[in-house]
Amino acid sequence: MIDIAGAVAVERIDEASRDQPDPAHVAAGVRGVAAHYGDPLREQRTLDTDVGLVDRSHRGIIAVPGEERASWLHTVTSQHLSALAAGEGTELLVLSPHGHIEQHAMVAEDGETTWLDTEPGATEGLLAYLTKMRFFSKVEPRDATAERALLSLVGPAATEALGTLGVTGLAAPDQVAVPGPKFPHGAVPPRASARYDVRPLPIGGWARRGPLGVDLLVPRSAMEQVVAELRGAGVPVAGLWAYEAIRVAARQPRVGVDTDHRTIPAEVDLIGPAVHLDKGCYRGQETVARVHNMGRPPRRLVLLHLDGVTTDQPPAAGTPVTLDGRAVGFVGTAVLHHELGQVALAVIKRNVSDDAALMIGETAAAIDPS
Repeated sequence: MIDIAGAVAVERIDEASRDQPDPAHVAAGVRGVAAHYGDPLREQRTLDTDVGLVDRSHRGIIAVPGEERASWLHTVTSQHLSALAAGEGTELLVLSPHGHIEQHAMVAEDGETTWLDTEPGATEGLLAYLTKMRFFSKVEPRDATAERALLSLVGPAATEALGTLGVTGLAAPDQVAVPGPKFPHGAVPPRASARYDVRPLPIGGWARRGPLGVDLLVPRSAMEQVVAELRGAGVPVAGLWAYEAIRVAARQPRVGVDTDHRTIPAEVDLIGPAVHLDKGCYRGQETVARVHNMGRPPRRLVLLHLDGVTTDQPPAAGTPVTLDGRAVGFVGTAVLHHELGQVALAVIKRNVSDDAALMIGETAAAIDPS
């Protein structure tokens, strides 16, 4: 999609952007993605009110075939996967021994292979962890980024647009309610805490419905045909800037941007979609259970409204958030939203009140209490 008229590549705007394919993937033929196609705010409105096609083919793809893949992934990640069936998707985390978030992946199961898609730049680390944890399990994880590409139909009309590719009736995401502290054993059903409907695409690959729309995991060789069919049916393209603005407004955190090395799942609202609280032992589980039972993680994810008076440039990820001159958190993703103006996701100390007068550099920031 980077060859579509008007496309402006991410790296042309920011050479240091994390939204570039891994160098190893570039060497294998994976290309960059568009930040926008000439009108970022219009592209945002399209994703917010209708549907647009976003190129996210820079994400890393890991294939996990093998007869023991579900039970094995169940033991080495945060999610309940032992009962994962063909046609189901979910999310998972890899945690440190102390419960800090190291990796996040979206999941799609096709009956023969479990497919994981993860952040650009994170593939090598996730694959290294999975390979290290194989031992004698009958699984064969591999980097499949050169084989498969991820595109996303984003917006309220995403499932209707999917009909162009011959798939209809994708069920809405199904997430188990997060139980309260000190819940009884068996209160959380023995299934993935979030289930996303996955269907095969006639052209090859799979469609997975998620929180923001429908992800298309397609053979990289078929990517051009998929894009042509959707555009031919009137689906407009939208850049990564538009996607990020919609994600921020929906308060969907991005691991590695809206997290730091100390972040635990409860701080950034990833318990619900990516952690099963009653599945038994996995790396980092003790911290997850202890924090949940205490009921008060030390920090929280918030949406900040920035005044935009001193500068029209959103702050960089990692910029400190201060209160009365003291750092109380950091900025994650900051964007210019077509309706909300300058907004940002930030992780701040839990005891900071919703009406606190926060600062990001010289920019005033207010917490959205909704």
